[in-house]
Amino acid sequence: MRAFHGQMSDNQPIRRSLAEKQKQLRDLRETLANMKSHTAPALRESVQKRIRQLEAELAAAPAMKTPAAKGREATAAGNRPAPSRPARRRPERA
Repeated sequence: MRAFHGQMSDNQPIRRSLAEKQKQLRDLRETLANMKSHTAPALRESVQKRIRQLEAELAAAPAMKTPAAKGREATAAGNRPAPSRPARRRPERA
């Protein structure tokens, strides 16, 4: 079978949220710290490379905020987002 455009098997990078990236960075740092001295240098190097990539992404993270965080900031500032549809009215009873 052929894959259609946008299917998950399209060899696309996995999109992670800021919290997921922070967790992955913690896990990778812990993995690097727990590596034995006889661990293959290529493996150690690849983990260090991924750590550097994640650190760079997290340093640029304030520019890319999550939609939930933007919504919380807007309501905190008093700017409420417009409702997606008008509120329903109850039918009047006679």
